[in-house]
Formats: sequence, structure tokens, C-alpha cells
Amino acid sequence: MQSVAEDDLLQVLQYGPFNVALHAAIQARGLSLDSLRRRLEEQGIAVSLSTLSYWQRGRTRPERADSLRAVRGLEVILELPRHSLLTLLRPTTERTAGPWLPVEELCPEPGVRDLLDEIGDRGERLLTGLSLHDQYVIGRRRELREVRCRAVFQAQQRGVDRWIAVYHHPQGVLPSSRTVRGCRFGRVRMDEASGLIAAELLFDRALGRGETYLLEYGFGFDETGPPITEEGRGFRTPQHEFLIEVRFHPSALPARCHRTWRPDGHTALKDSADLRLSSYHSVHFIEFGMAAGYHGIRWEWD
Repeated sequence: MQSVAEDDLLQVLQYGPFNVALHAAIQARGLSLDSLRRRLEEQGIAVSLSTLSYWQRGRTRPERADSLRAVRGLEVILELPRHSLLTLLRPTTERTAGPWLPVEELCPEPGVRDLLDEIGDRGERLLTGLSLHDQYVIGRRRELREVRCRAVFQAQQRGVDRWIAVYHHPQGVLPSSRTVRGCRFGRVRMDEASGLIAAELLFDRALGRGETYLLEYGFGFDETGPPITEEGRGFRTPQHEFLIEVRFHPSALPARCHRTWRPDGHTALKDSADLRLSSYHSVHFIEFGMAAGYHGIRWEWD
């Protein structure tokens, strides 16, 4: 069986289609369809040889719940990034707005590229974001008080040892404090004119290929900041899992909340769904296998 290079496999996992990616992964790991069937069976998942053959040849696609469970099992057996095959089953228009968006396309503020160049924007393409949870805390004066992020990454090549977090305050305010957990701050650069901050987050070691890494970081803001009406995050590549939550002070609850999206930083925000505020004064949404671009929440005070 002809082997597939790891870089080629990562490429086809990003762009698909599903059957080509599955076939390439099977070749790269040197496994037969029968061995895959048996290993799935050990997980309590029954899939016939003919079904596996049809999937990798593109004659049929997994659609039912039990078939999607089998695909998740294949990702584990084939040592693939979580949701990498599942994401390819979504329509292209839902999966990606482009193969790799330059940071300038997501954040059109003129200083963002200069900040990244000062730090050295390297290694990010070698990391896959498996899970990311953003929480924004809104104060009694409708101002942003805190940004908290918890992220899990997977190394696509050995030697990756850092990630660069970029944040832009909607009203151009710089943070007054910052925190980290599971990593440490390296170089930090800020642009006072635009409210941009770029922070290098250093891991405790260089990762091996396929190794995952968990980290947390946050930015705090003074209580005197201006009111804000939206928050979110831009993704340069499709994201496996994203959870965003906005928590409001009990004395400053919004009248309406909406989920928003735009393919780049130059396009106007578009509301894609209404969101309900909970009795605990928070609103959220979670998405799996979502497209590159900007995803966020906006709200109206009255």
C-alpha cells in the first residue's frame, strides 16, 4: 500500500472532500479496511466492509447517527484531529470561508500586522484549535470588565511551543490587567491608538505531533470603560468547537441578544439567530465544525 506523507494528509483533511481524506488517512496509517472494521467493533460500533469501502470511494456518505458515530471512531483509530472528518461532511459553504484568512482580513485595524511582526507570527498554522471557550463579563455601567478564554490545541507537527492571542476592544480600550494559567506570557505588544493587544503565550514544553495542550488567559478592564454592544472572535481557519458566553451585571441587562457572523473584517455583521438571556443573566451559543470568519454576539440595551 502506498504511504501518504503527513503534510499531504493534513492538507487533504483541511480541504476534503470526505472520501479523499478518509482514503488518505487509511493509507497514511497503513491499515486495512478489515482491521478498521474490527477495531470499530471493539468500540461497539458495527460497520460493514462494503460500507467502509463505499465511504472511501465516494459512492455513499455517512449520514445517520450511527454512521456519524463510526466516523468519530475512525478519527480516533486513524489518529486524526478531533472532528476533522466530521467537518468535511458539512456543506462547503458552512465549513469555510477560505483556506486561511490573513489576520488583516479578520481585524482590519492597521496596527495588527505590526504587532504580530514584532512578536514573530510563527507556528500558528501548526496548531489546530480543538475547543475554545470565550467568556465576556459586562459591568453595571454596560462596560466590558473581563475577557476570559480557555483553549485546547493540538500540534500538527512536533516542536510547537507557543500561541499568539490577539484581542481588539470594540471601543478601542486597552486592558488594565492580564492573567494566564497553564502557560506564561512571553512578548506582549499593544497599540493604544486602536485598542489592540497581541500576547505570546508560551507552553511549558515543545509539543509532539498530535499532542494536545490546555491553556487559559484573560484580560481585565477598568470600570470606567465605554458601553459596548457586541463581542466575538475571528477565526483564520475553520474551528472544531467554539463556545461563546456573555455574562451581564444584574442591573444592566440587555433587551435583545443576537448571534452574529461575517466572513471577514470588512463585511458588515449579519444576525443569524436570536438568543435568549438566561435567568442567570447570561447568553451563549456553541458551534461545532464552524466556518472561518468572525463569530459573535451582539445585544441591544433598549
